[in-house]
Amino acid sequence: MSEVIIKTGKKHMDVKEIHRFLSEDSYWAKGIPYELVDHSLTHSFCIGAFVNGEQVGFGRVITDYYTFGWFADIYVLPEYRGQGISKKMLAHILEQPWSKRLRRKMLNTKDAHGLYRQFQFTDLANPSYLLEVYNPNAHLQYKEE
Repeated sequence: MSEVIIKTGKKHMDVKEIHRFLSEDSYWAKGIPYELVDHSLTHSFCIGAFVNGEQVGFGRVITDYYTFGWFADIYVLPEYRGQGISKKMLAHILEQPWSKRLRRKMLNTKDAHGLYRQFQFTDLANPSYLLEVYNPNAHLQYKEE
């Protein structure tokens, strides 16, 4: 495999490819409109993995850069999985000075618990403390404002 290059910042991301993956291939954001993806990247710390100039992985952290970060939309294209790319992206995020000072880092995953446990993510310490409003199809009702 060619060298994997890590880039950060929305300006370096292939937003069209990210949208394609999220809206067509992800289990968590099927059907999400392009505008919603575009806006969400604007308000997140974005990281991408690139091979020969093609974006093959993506992730973002929704954060205030001081106390809290929510890791979201992390993926590697199927043909590039199993090559350590997601680990490289996660390590890059966790090495950032702002990431080291966060009091709490959280995420949701259906099937990648083993990956995230390698980076000190654990089951909730106090799950009864957390509440949510869960609307998994909110993006399907999105209208540009």
